[in-house]
Amino acid sequence: MRLLPIKDPERSWRLIKAQWKKDAEGVGEDFATFGGIAAFEALTAKEDPQGLYHLIDGERVHAVCQVRRLLMSRYSAPALSARFINVSPIYDLGLANTGDYAQMLVALFSGVVWLSRDALSANHIRFLLKSPGDSQFFAALKAVTPFSPFSKFTIEGALIECSLRETTTASPAAVAS
Repeated sequence: MRLLPIKDPERSWRLIKAQWKKDAEGVGEDFATFGGIAAFEALTAKEDPQGLYHLIDGERVHAVCQVRRLLMSRYSAPALSARFINVSPIYDLGLANTGDYAQMLVALFSGVVWLSRDALSANHIRFLLKSPGDSQFFAALKAVTPFSPFSKFTIEGALIECSLRETTTASPAAVAS
């Protein structure tokens, strides 16, 4: 799964909604009753929608969210904020098991971490989960280990806040020896 920007939000959102509506109706559910859909729809309708991403695997969209690089008073450098997470009805309706749901959320979070190291350079991340119960899938990341990419990792309710370790590159002399 890859977290990619939504290039044409209005068109892409129509395609995502069509896929998710088919998934919901396939098990007798009314797609219009799913929470969070209206909030994301409002984001796509803005004249200049910013930071809209989708977690995609082939043609299937597993999740959508907004990821923005912001200046926040608590940090000395820009932070990434990931919020308005909506997942495919296959997860909400039990068509996918809990392990699949956890794997999808971890892939989404990993995509945000990747963005922080690449396209949206930031050392701090605020990732707002769908619910506090989802924090169980990230509890292991709170452990301090030498190989962890995080210098700080906290979970409060549905909010993950983390700071990334500074990346270091080996000097050419160290690599040559």
